[in-house]
Amino acid sequence: MDRTEFMDRLQRSLAGGVNSSQVAENVRYYQDYIDMEIRKGRSEAEVLSTLGDPRLLAKSIIEANKRAGYVEGTNQNFDEETQEDVRSQEGRVSGGAMRVPGWLIILFVVVIALLIIGVVFSVISLLAPIIIPVLIVVLLYHFIRSK
Repeated sequence: MDRTEFMDRLQRSLAGGVNSSQVAENVRYYQDYIDMEIRKGRSEAEVLSTLGDPRLLAKSIIEANKRAGYVEGTNQNFDEETQEDVRSQEGRVSGGAMRVPGWLIILFVVVIALLIIGVVFSVISLLAPIIIPVLIVVLLYHFIRSK
């Protein structure tokens, strides 16, 4: 797929999900991005490969706009095509970052903290029968020696 086809698919996919000014803004953004990456020395094919399927990209933009409260229009054909693409790409790892919900991160941190506290207290309870008598002997030695 070349740049013209990519931009055409992106524009058609965005058309039913966001208003025309947002379509134009996103198309302009990706045109500028592709131009900038080519000026950096990357090939057009490499840049387009990095961006992925324009219909999935458009789906992400539309979903982001819905979450932000900018809902305008629907694109049932786009949704159906995107779902088919997602099904056909199952099992394939994309280059994008995986998003982890905040509550899961907090839960993970709390579990790790509890494990660390448990290990520390276990070690202290195992060593207490040894440490306490040693501390008493050291204190008595210092007390007797200071007199």
